[in-house]
Amino acid sequence: MTSPDAHAHFSARLAHETDPSDVYAAQRAGDSFVLVDVRSDAAWAQGRIPGAIHLPYRDIPARARGELDSAVPVVVYCWGPGCNAGTRGAREFAAAGFRVREMIGGYEYWAREGQPIENDDGPLPRTLDPLTTVVR
Repeated sequence: MTSPDAHAHFSARLAHETDPSDVYAAQRAGDSFVLVDVRSDAAWAQGRIPGAIHLPYRDIPARARGELDSAVPVVVYCWGPGCNAGTRGAREFAAAGFRVREMIGGYEYWAREGQPIENDDGPLPRTLDPLTTVVR
Protein backbone atom coordinates (compact mmCIF):
# COMPACT_ATOMS: atom_id res chain seq x y z
CA MET A 1 0.00 0.00 0.00
CA THR A 2 1.38 3.39 -0.92
CA SER A 3 1.41 6.17 1.63
CA PRO A 4 -1.66 7.94 0.15
CA ASP A 5 -3.50 4.60 -0.01
CA ALA A 6 -2.63 3.86 3.60
CA HIS A 7 -3.72 7.34 4.66
CA ALA A 8 -7.06 6.94 2.87
CA HIS A 9 -7.56 3.47 4.36
CA PHE A 10 -6.92 4.52 7.95
CA SER A 11 -8.87 7.75 7.57
CA ALA A 12 -11.88 5.76 6.37
CA ARG A 13 -11.57 3.38 9.34
CA LEU A 14 -11.46 6.27 11.80
CA ALA A 15 -14.54 7.79 10.17
CA HIS A 16 -16.51 4.59 10.83
CA GLU A 17 -14.96 3.20 14.02
CA THR A 18 -14.46 4.41 17.56
CA ASP A 19 -13.24 2.77 20.75
CA PRO A 20 -14.49 2.37 24.32
CA SER A 21 -12.37 5.14 25.82
CA ASP A 22 -13.51 7.64 23.17
CA VAL A 23 -17.16 6.65 23.64
CA TYR A 24 -16.85 6.97 27.41
CA ALA A 25 -15.25 10.42 27.02
CA ALA A 26 -18.04 11.45 24.62
CA GLN A 27 -20.68 10.27 27.12
CA ARG A 28 -19.04 12.23 29.92
CA ALA A 29 -18.79 15.33 27.71
CA GLY A 30 -22.50 15.11 26.91
CA ASP A 31 -21.98 14.63 23.18
CA SER A 32 -25.15 13.88 21.25
CA PHE A 33 -25.29 10.28 20.05
CA VAL A 34 -27.25 7.09 20.68
CA LEU A 35 -25.31 4.11 21.98
CA VAL A 36 -26.89 0.89 20.73
CA ASP A 37 -26.24 -2.59 22.08
CA VAL A 38 -26.94 -4.91 19.14
CA ARG A 39 -26.47 -8.16 21.08
CA SER A 40 -29.10 -10.73 22.02
CA ASP A 41 -31.69 -10.32 24.76
CA ALA A 42 -29.73 -12.71 27.00
CA ALA A 43 -26.51 -10.74 26.51
CA TRP A 44 -28.30 -7.45 27.28
CA ALA A 45 -29.76 -8.94 30.47
CA GLN A 46 -26.35 -10.19 31.59
CA GLY A 47 -24.74 -6.77 31.36
CA ARG A 48 -24.59 -3.61 29.30
CA ILE A 49 -23.19 -0.11 29.08
CA PRO A 50 -25.15 2.51 31.04
CA GLY A 51 -27.06 4.81 28.72
CA ALA A 52 -27.21 2.28 25.89
CA ILE A 53 -30.42 1.18 24.26
CA HIS A 54 -31.04 -2.39 23.17
CA LEU A 55 -31.76 -3.06 19.52
CA PRO A 56 -30.53 -6.46 18.29
CA TYR A 57 -28.91 -6.12 14.87
CA ARG A 58 -31.50 -8.39 13.24
CA ASP A 59 -34.26 -5.98 14.33
CA ILE A 60 -32.64 -2.79 13.03
CA PRO A 61 -34.26 -2.81 9.56
CA ALA A 62 -37.76 -3.12 11.04
CA ARG A 63 -37.37 -0.83 14.06
CA ALA A 64 -34.64 1.78 13.67
CA ARG A 65 -36.48 4.39 11.58
CA GLY A 66 -39.55 4.24 13.82
CA GLU A 67 -37.69 4.36 17.14
CA LEU A 68 -34.65 6.56 16.55
CA ASP A 69 -33.99 9.99 15.06
CA SER A 70 -31.82 9.49 11.97
CA ALA A 71 -30.31 12.96 12.52
CA VAL A 72 -28.63 11.79 15.75
CA PRO A 73 -25.41 9.80 15.26
CA VAL A 74 -25.41 6.16 16.36
CA VAL A 75 -22.60 4.13 17.92
CA VAL A 76 -23.12 0.36 17.95
CA TYR A 77 -21.40 -2.34 19.96
CA CYS A 78 -21.50 -6.10 20.38
CA TRP A 79 -19.58 -8.52 22.63
CA GLY A 80 -16.02 -7.87 21.51
CA PRO A 81 -13.45 -8.44 18.79
CA GLY A 82 -14.70 -11.98 18.16
CA CYS A 83 -18.24 -10.78 17.40
CA ASN A 84 -19.35 -9.29 14.09
CA ALA A 85 -22.84 -8.24 15.23
CA GLY A 86 -21.54 -4.69 15.67
CA THR A 87 -20.40 -4.62 12.05
CA ARG A 88 -23.72 -6.09 10.92
CA GLY A 89 -25.63 -3.57 13.02
CA ALA A 90 -23.58 -0.67 11.67
CA ARG A 91 -24.28 -1.86 8.13
CA GLU A 92 -28.03 -1.96 8.82
CA PHE A 93 -28.04 1.53 10.35
CA ALA A 94 -26.05 2.87 7.39
CA ALA A 95 -28.52 1.27 4.97
CA ALA A 96 -31.35 3.00 6.86
CA GLY A 97 -29.68 6.39 6.41
CA PHE A 98 -28.11 6.84 9.87
CA ARG A 99 -24.65 8.22 10.59
CA VAL A 100 -23.10 5.29 12.42
CA ARG A 101 -19.83 4.19 13.94
CA GLU A 102 -18.87 0.82 15.38
CA MET A 103 -17.24 0.71 18.80
CA ILE A 104 -14.36 -1.68 18.23
CA GLY A 105 -13.60 -3.90 21.20
CA GLY A 106 -17.28 -3.90 22.13
CA TYR A 107 -18.67 -4.61 25.57
CA GLU A 108 -15.64 -6.77 26.42
CA TYR A 109 -13.10 -3.99 26.09
CA TRP A 110 -15.43 -1.43 27.65
CA ALA A 111 -15.58 -3.63 30.76
CA ARG A 112 -11.88 -4.56 30.67
CA GLU A 113 -10.98 -0.86 30.65
CA GLY A 114 -12.97 -0.47 33.88
CA GLN A 115 -15.79 1.63 32.43
CA PRO A 116 -19.19 1.34 34.18
CA ILE A 117 -21.41 -1.62 33.36
CA GLU A 118 -24.83 -2.58 34.65
CA ASN A 119 -27.73 -5.00 34.41
CA ASP A 120 -31.35 -4.84 35.57
CA ASP A 121 -30.21 -5.11 39.21
CA GLY A 122 -27.94 -2.06 38.94
CA PRO A 123 -24.21 -1.39 38.60
CA LEU A 124 -21.87 -4.36 38.21
CA PRO A 125 -18.37 -4.51 39.75
CA ARG A 126 -15.73 -2.59 37.83
CA THR A 127 -12.35 -4.16 37.25
CA LEU A 128 -9.30 -2.96 35.39
CA ASP A 129 -7.40 -5.24 33.04
CA PRO A 130 -3.68 -4.35 32.89
CA LEU A 131 -3.60 -5.58 29.29
CA THR A 132 -6.05 -2.88 28.18
CA THR A 133 -5.51 0.06 30.54
CA VAL A 134 -3.01 1.49 33.00
CA VAL A 135 -3.70 0.11 36.47
CA ARG A 136 -2.51 2.29 39.35
